[in-house]
Amino acid sequence: MASTDPEHREEEETATAEDEDTGAQVAPIVKLEEVAVTTGEEEEDALIDLKAKLYRFDKGGNQWKERGAGSVKLLKHKESGKVRLVMRQSKTLKICANHLVLPTMTVQEHAGNDKSCVWHATDFADGELKDELFCIRFANVENCRSFMDMFQEVAETQGKKEDNKDATTAAGLLEKLSVGDSKTEEKGHEEVPVVAKEEKGQEEVPVVAKEKEAVGEQAKPEADKKDEAVPPE
Repeated sequence: MASTDPEHREEEETATAEDEDTGAQVAPIVKLEEVAVTTGEEEEDALIDLKAKLYRFDKGGNQWKERGAGSVKLLKHKESGKVRLVMRQSKTLKICANHLVLPTMTVQEHAGNDKSCVWHATDFADGELKDELFCIRFANVENCRSFMDMFQEVAETQGKKEDNKDATTAAGLLEKLSVGDSKTEEKGHEEVPVVAKEEKGQEEVPVVAKEKEAVGEQAKPEADKKDEAVPPE
């Protein structure tokens, strides 16, 4: 006999629904394919990777504005050796900062806060170059100090690399000049025998003329003798 109690009836219906297995399979309407996502950092090695919060100074409002909280990295390119600073927001991965670390850059501790530091940079995070004053704040003093030391070390290394590049370029130019001078000197030495030959040729002309004159003088007495041999009419 079926129970007329509403509570027991609901329990029986729930148990029946759980026991039933229709075996129906619903195919997805849209088939999604796996897509390879690139970040642009595949050809770079991370020198440092720390969690922080970034600010930029708004000159118009004369105040600091938050750019985002996330991971800040110093990335070194495997081929060129150039280093850039990149920071993305944690959730959206939106770029907060993206600029090269140049030899002229210096990072300084923010006044009144040993967990923060500031620096100037020409940033490209918004798709165009802008001169920015950044301030970054870390969770502790150790992370801030590590970031400052690595930033300054990279800037100095890039400066030495530029000096070596200039020295190599100058050495290449000097080498080309020295090679050109040596070729000019060798060409000058090669021209000397040619001049000598010409001078020798000019000297040989009078010798031939003298021989012709000698032959002429020898032939003249013979002609005179012939004239003397002919009896006058």
